[in-house]
Amino acid sequence: MDRIIPPRRSENMRRIRSRDTQPEKLVRKLLSELGYRYRLNCRNLPGKPDLVFRPRKKAVFIHGCFWHQHKGCKECRIPKSNTNYWVPKLARNIERDYARAHLLRKLGWRVLILWECELRNMAQTRRRLRKFLGPVSRTKNRPSSG
Repeated sequence: MDRIIPPRRSENMRRIRSRDTQPEKLVRKLLSELGYRYRLNCRNLPGKPDLVFRPRKKAVFIHGCFWHQHKGCKECRIPKSNTNYWVPKLARNIERDYARAHLLRKLGWRVLILWECELRNMAQTRRRLRKFLGPVSRTKNRPSSG
Protein backbone atom coordinates (compact mmCIF):
# COMPACT_ATOMS: atom_id res chain seq x y z
CA MET A 1 0.00 0.00 0.00
CA ASP A 2 1.17 3.49 -0.84
CA ARG A 3 2.10 5.46 2.27
CA ILE A 4 1.64 8.80 0.53
CA ILE A 5 -1.83 10.27 0.09
CA PRO A 6 -3.03 10.49 -3.54
CA PRO A 7 -2.84 14.31 -3.91
CA ARG A 8 0.76 14.29 -2.64
CA ARG A 9 1.68 11.34 -4.90
CA SER A 10 0.18 13.19 -7.85
CA GLU A 11 2.22 16.29 -7.02
CA ASN A 12 5.40 14.18 -6.72
CA MET A 13 4.80 12.57 -10.11
CA ARG A 14 4.05 15.93 -11.74
CA ARG A 15 7.46 17.23 -10.66
CA ILE A 16 9.41 14.46 -12.37
CA ARG A 17 11.07 15.93 -15.44
CA SER A 18 11.87 14.23 -18.71
CA ARG A 19 14.64 16.64 -19.67
CA ASP A 20 17.03 19.00 -17.92
CA THR A 21 17.27 16.56 -15.02
CA GLN A 22 20.05 16.88 -12.46
CA PRO A 23 21.98 13.91 -13.95
CA GLU A 24 21.74 15.50 -17.43
CA LYS A 25 22.96 18.85 -16.13
CA LEU A 26 25.86 17.13 -14.39
CA VAL A 27 26.96 15.35 -17.58
CA ARG A 28 26.53 18.50 -19.69
CA LYS A 29 28.70 20.48 -17.28
CA LEU A 30 31.37 17.78 -17.39
CA LEU A 31 31.32 17.68 -21.20
CA SER A 32 31.64 21.46 -21.39
CA GLU A 33 34.60 21.37 -19.01
CA LEU A 34 36.21 18.71 -21.21
CA GLY A 35 35.70 20.91 -24.29
CA TYR A 36 33.08 18.85 -26.17
CA ARG A 37 30.28 20.49 -28.13
CA TYR A 38 26.91 18.80 -28.36
CA ARG A 39 23.24 19.27 -29.19
CA LEU A 40 20.33 18.50 -26.88
CA ASN A 41 17.36 16.20 -27.54
CA CYS A 42 17.53 16.07 -31.36
CA ARG A 43 13.98 15.40 -32.46
CA ASN A 44 14.94 14.03 -35.85
CA LEU A 45 16.81 11.08 -34.31
CA PRO A 46 15.11 7.98 -32.89
CA GLY A 47 14.48 8.37 -29.16
CA LYS A 48 15.57 12.02 -29.05
CA PRO A 49 18.95 11.27 -27.43
CA ASP A 50 19.81 13.47 -24.46
CA LEU A 51 23.10 14.53 -26.05
CA VAL A 52 24.04 14.34 -29.71
CA PHE A 53 27.48 14.70 -31.29
CA ARG A 54 26.40 14.88 -34.92
CA PRO A 55 29.80 15.10 -36.68
CA ARG A 56 30.94 12.06 -34.71
CA LYS A 57 27.60 10.24 -35.21
CA LYS A 58 27.45 9.52 -31.49
CA ALA A 59 24.54 9.80 -29.08
CA VAL A 60 24.35 9.67 -25.29
CA PHE A 61 21.31 8.70 -23.25
CA ILE A 62 21.29 9.48 -19.53
CA HIS A 63 18.93 7.03 -17.86
CA GLY A 64 17.39 7.18 -14.43
CA CYS A 65 17.90 3.81 -12.74
CA PHE A 66 14.26 3.48 -11.63
CA TRP A 67 12.53 4.64 -14.82
CA HIS A 68 14.75 2.61 -17.13
CA GLN A 69 15.24 -0.34 -14.72
CA HIS A 70 19.02 -0.53 -14.38
CA LYS A 71 19.73 -4.21 -13.67
CA GLY A 72 21.64 -4.80 -10.46
CA CYS A 73 21.06 -1.28 -9.12
CA LYS A 74 19.30 -0.77 -5.79
CA GLU A 75 17.06 1.85 -7.45
CA CYS A 76 15.83 -0.77 -9.93
CA ARG A 77 12.77 -1.93 -8.07
CA ILE A 78 9.09 -2.33 -8.76
CA PRO A 79 6.82 -0.36 -6.43
CA LYS A 80 4.80 -2.57 -4.12
CA SER A 81 1.57 -0.70 -4.73
CA ASN A 82 -0.26 -0.55 -8.05
CA THR A 83 1.92 -3.22 -9.66
CA ASN A 84 -0.67 -3.70 -12.44
CA TYR A 85 0.32 -0.22 -13.60
CA TRP A 86 4.06 -0.22 -12.88
CA VAL A 87 5.13 -3.60 -14.27
CA PRO A 88 3.88 -2.96 -17.84
CA LYS A 89 4.94 0.70 -17.77
CA LEU A 90 8.53 -0.03 -16.77
CA ALA A 91 8.69 -2.99 -19.19
CA ARG A 92 7.58 -0.67 -22.03
CA ASN A 93 10.33 1.78 -21.08
CA ILE A 94 12.95 -0.99 -21.36
CA GLU A 95 11.58 -2.18 -24.72
CA ARG A 96 11.45 1.38 -26.05
CA ASP A 97 15.03 2.07 -24.93
CA TYR A 98 16.29 -1.06 -26.66
CA ALA A 99 14.38 -0.35 -29.88
CA ARG A 100 15.59 3.25 -30.09
CA ALA A 101 19.23 2.39 -29.44
CA HIS A 102 18.99 -0.46 -31.97
CA LEU A 103 17.53 1.87 -34.61
CA LEU A 104 20.24 4.48 -34.01
CA ARG A 105 22.93 1.81 -34.40
CA LYS A 106 21.26 0.59 -37.58
CA LEU A 107 21.51 4.17 -38.90
CA GLY A 108 25.27 4.11 -38.26
CA TRP A 109 25.31 5.87 -34.89
CA ARG A 110 27.22 4.78 -31.80
CA VAL A 111 25.26 4.91 -28.57
CA LEU A 112 26.38 5.34 -24.97
CA ILE A 113 24.02 4.88 -22.04
CA LEU A 114 25.00 6.52 -18.77
CA TRP A 115 23.09 5.42 -15.69
CA GLU A 116 22.18 7.82 -12.91
CA CYS A 117 23.96 5.72 -10.26
CA GLU A 118 27.20 5.69 -12.31
CA LEU A 119 27.42 9.47 -12.13
CA ARG A 120 28.45 9.22 -8.48
CA ASN A 121 31.92 8.33 -9.77
CA MET A 122 32.74 11.34 -11.93
CA ALA A 123 36.32 10.22 -12.66
CA GLN A 124 34.99 7.01 -14.21
CA THR A 125 32.27 8.94 -16.08
CA ARG A 126 34.91 11.32 -17.44
CA ARG A 127 37.02 8.37 -18.68
CA ARG A 128 34.01 6.66 -20.31
CA LEU A 129 32.98 9.85 -22.11
CA ARG A 130 36.52 10.54 -23.38
CA LYS A 131 36.88 6.96 -24.59
CA PHE A 132 33.47 7.03 -26.28
CA LEU A 133 33.81 10.48 -27.88
CA GLY A 134 37.50 10.49 -28.77
CA PRO A 135 39.73 13.56 -28.88
CA VAL A 136 38.22 17.01 -28.50
CA SER A 137 37.98 18.83 -31.81
CA ARG A 138 39.77 22.13 -32.02
CA THR A 139 37.84 24.74 -33.96
CA LYS A 140 39.63 26.38 -36.86
CA ASN A 141 38.39 29.91 -36.13
CA ARG A 142 39.96 30.36 -32.72
CA PRO A 143 42.15 33.45 -32.47
CA SER A 144 45.82 32.64 -32.32
CA SER A 145 47.77 33.71 -29.28
CA GLY A 146 50.67 35.94 -29.89
